[in-house]
Amino acid sequence: MKKILTLTCTFAIALGLWGCGQKKAEEPAAKTESAAKPAAAEKKPVTMGFIFIGPIGDGGWTYEHNKGREFVEKELGIKTIYKESVPEGPEVKEIMRSMIDQGCNIIAATSFGYMDYVEELSNEFPDVKFLHCSGYKTTKNMANYFGRMYEPRYLSGIVAGMKTKTDKIGYVAAFEIPEVIRGINAFTLGVQSVKPDAEVIVRWTHTWYDPAKEKAAAEALLDEGCDVIAQHQDTAGPQQAAEERGVWAIGYNSDMSKMAPKSNMTSPVWAWGPYLVDQVKAVQDGTWKTSSFWGGMKDQTVKLAPFTALAPEGAADKVAAVQKQIEDGSFTIFKGPIKDQSGTVRVPADKAMTDGEMLSMDWFVDGVVGKTKSE
Repeated sequence: MKKILTLTCTFAIALGLWGCGQKKAEEPAAKTESAAKPAAAEKKPVTMGFIFIGPIGDGGWTYEHNKGREFVEKELGIKTIYKESVPEGPEVKEIMRSMIDQGCNIIAATSFGYMDYVEELSNEFPDVKFLHCSGYKTTKNMANYFGRMYEPRYLSGIVAGMKTKTDKIGYVAAFEIPEVIRGINAFTLGVQSVKPDAEVIVRWTHTWYDPAKEKAAAEALLDEGCDVIAQHQDTAGPQQAAEERGVWAIGYNSDMSKMAPKSNMTSPVWAWGPYLVDQVKAVQDGTWKTSSFWGGMKDQTVKLAPFTALAPEGAADKVAAVQKQIEDGSFTIFKGPIKDQSGTVRVPADKAMTDGEMLSMDWFVDGVVGKTKSE
């Protein structure tokens, strides 16, 4: 989920409103479902528009979403158009209207803050299908989608835990929202699975794309003795800070190994292409229907980038074994007993958190050094 820039949005999600919009969403399905495919139906012509929050060259969130757009074009041969750096305000409605005037009958809006405007346009244009990333609302012709990024986050935590010598790992965090908190917690549990006494120290930047500020936050963590840096923002600033100090880093959004070749070990990354292709095919076949999608590694929505030569010895085998367990369902990341920072058991033994509980997570697990705004 991206760009939840206000405390209002944070508070709403913290209250579990992912499933409480104007139309209450059901627990997100691992895979979307389509109605029975009509026999011998001709494919409907499709033009797809993409609305991006940042530039396609940001090397992060928008970069990966644009790769999804290119994947759709390559796989299905349809026409796509896109608009970069669209603010999360009412002006996005005019962008969508312009795309519809240009023939778009599917529009993907790729940031949380577009949600209410997408909902409004979906009611105004019932023949257009809208896909909204990271929100919780649906209408008859508006679906939402997101990914279980906490899965590769956990795996990257294993890598960080195996690498650290100081048992202090820095995490440059974006905003105090459930998506980010959930990622920090999953990462920390991964760290602790191989290094129980290690700490994950959090530094908030309240940015998604500010290379200088995010690099400075990483430098502050390095000054505190951290020897591995992880991050949630779109830029490679934290990676570069780690490289300049001669220590290690875990990237995010996209494979950041080329941005910090002397520091990066791997990165949790997005892969939107398969989901988007499925949606376009359903529209072409006339079988599309609204849905909430929260795909994981088994759905190929999220994954871990290939390890660099800097990853610790044995990490590849360890991570591969855990990934297999996550994908076949024999291992659940947020399954108790799990304690919070005060030592209180938040998840009892043998109980797994529900999707709703994970989507509204507003507390840190034991082992995280830092505060959430709800504390």
